[in-house]
Amino acid sequence: MIKSNSHKYSISAMCRVLEVNRSTYYYESKVKETTDEITPKVIDIFKASRNNYGTRKIKVELKKLDFIVSRRKIGRIMKQNGLVSNYTVAQHKPHVDKCNESKIANELNREFNPDNPYEVVVSDLTYVRVNKKWNYVCFLVDLFNREIIGYSSGSNKDAPLVYKAFAKVKTKLNDITLFHTDRGNEFKNKLIDEVLDTFKIKRSLSMKGCPYDNAVAESTFKIFKTEFVYNYHFESLEQLEIMLADYVNWFNNIRIHGALGYLSPKEYKFHNLKKTV
Repeated sequence: MIKSNSHKYSISAMCRVLEVNRSTYYYESKVKETTDEITPKVIDIFKASRNNYGTRKIKVELKKLDFIVSRRKIGRIMKQNGLVSNYTVAQHKPHVDKCNESKIANELNREFNPDNPYEVVVSDLTYVRVNKKWNYVCFLVDLFNREIIGYSSGSNKDAPLVYKAFAKVKTKLNDITLFHTDRGNEFKNKLIDEVLDTFKIKRSLSMKGCPYDNAVAESTFKIFKTEFVYNYHFESLEQLEIMLADYVNWFNNIRIHGALGYLSPKEYKFHNLKKTV
């Protein structure tokens, strides 16, 4: 109690009110600080996660360091040290766009765990406030390991933004077998059709009004908004692009994912491809 209120009241005054000897308080506080190995590690892991990890993921990271700690204790440490995850902040829902009425079927059919890299790539767009104006971000996500293999940002929610994301993909585009999206009109364009036809990529569309058909892309953007968009103020598109590149690098190489057995996308890909060799 004394420690948690030391920023508001003097320690001497609180010791008098609580009838605690000051020397006793300082001794016990010092002993506790020197014997507690877990607290600084929890703080370090939380800060390294960019204030995103909760008790579950922190527990996984502590286990990697050979510390077996309950989520209850981790939660208590977080509360004592004012560690509040970005996921505790209430978020708002995006607006609904016009629908692409194309006859293309849902070839993916909610099979979200393909056996090979680039077998299925999903995509979506979201909005980001940049200097009081809406800008947009597009992701291409490999379902095999949830890696963001292509991304772009721009002032317009259109096909060229999707095209820019394809241009960022480092593998050969003809390695992609299936490209799945929702029915946003930004994906219905001659430019996108030419890319898919050129590299013989099969097309798949969600059913009308059914976000669950593109659940992984939806989930990725929920993570992106919570961990990135809502925590920064962007003065320019250039600033957004620089910080976006840094976030994508962290997301792919460092951030652990529950759906991947608490590995990063790159770690998951490495371990699973190694098994097949």
